[in-house]
Amino acid sequence: MLSLTTLASGSSGNSLLVSDGKTHILIDAGISARRITKSLRELGIDPAELAGILITHEHSDHICGLTTLTKQFDMPVYASKGTGRQLCYRIAFLENRLRAFEAGAVFEIGGLTVESFPTPHDTAESVGYAVSAEGRKAAVVTDLGRVTEEVARGIRGANLLVAETNYDPEWLQSGPYPYYLKERIQGGWGHLSNQAGAELACSAVENGASTVILAHLSKENNTPARAYDTVLAAMERRGIRPGTDVRLEVAPRSETGIRCEV
Repeated sequence: MLSLTTLASGSSGNSLLVSDGKTHILIDAGISARRITKSLRELGIDPAELAGILITHEHSDHICGLTTLTKQFDMPVYASKGTGRQLCYRIAFLENRLRAFEAGAVFEIGGLTVESFPTPHDTAESVGYAVSAEGRKAAVVTDLGRVTEEVARGIRGANLLVAETNYDPEWLQSGPYPYYLKERIQGGWGHLSNQAGAELACSAVENGASTVILAHLSKENNTPARAYDTVLAAMERRGIRPGTDVRLEVAPRSETGIRCEV
C-alpha cells in the first residue's frame, strides 16, 4: 500500500506526505514547520520518524519551512544538484544534511523507490518525483511550464498523479497581474494552465492512473471549481468517466486535505 496526503497546495505554500506505512517522506516544505509537524501528528506520524524531505525546487512556497524543520529534526534533504546549491546558499548548516543527485536519478529511501525527472521551470534545476512501493506508484508534477518527454516518462505507469492546474488563461489575461508576470506564468518555464493540466491528467489515466489530484492552483487566477470542471470536461471528451474510471480531486490550498491510497 502506498498513500499520499496533501498538507498544503497553492502559490502560498506546498507540502505533501508519501508513505508505505513504514517509511514516511515529505515532498517539499513550503509551509511553516509548525504547520507541518501539527499536520503530521494529526495523521498519527511523529515528525521525528520522517525518513527525509524531497525538494522539487528552491522557490519559497516550496522551502519556507525547511530551515526550522531541519533544525528541529535530524533528517536528510534530497534535491537535484542545482537546487541543492541554491538551498545551501540560503541555509548555512544544510550541506551536511543534503543528499544531492543528478536530475533523472533513481534512489531508495527505506522501502520507497524515488524516481526524479527534470521539469521546465524558472529555477536552477527543478524536478518532479515518482515514488513507488510494492508495485504501486505515485507521481507529483507541479511547477512546470510545459509537459516534456522527461515528464511524460516520469509519470508513465503511475497509479496516482498530482498534476498542476495553476490558472485559467482568460482569468490570467484579464486579471491584475503585471504583463511580465503574466508572460512568466504562461511561458514554457512557468506553470500549467487548467487545460494543459487536463491533458496531463487524461494521459495519466489512459496509462493506468486511478486517482488524479489537481494541485498548485492560483488564488487569483483560478478556483477549485474552475479547475475541476475543466479537467472533468476534458476527461469526458476522451471517454473517461470520473467517479467510475478515476477518482478526481482538488487539493485544498492551506490545510491538510486529500488522502489517497493506491
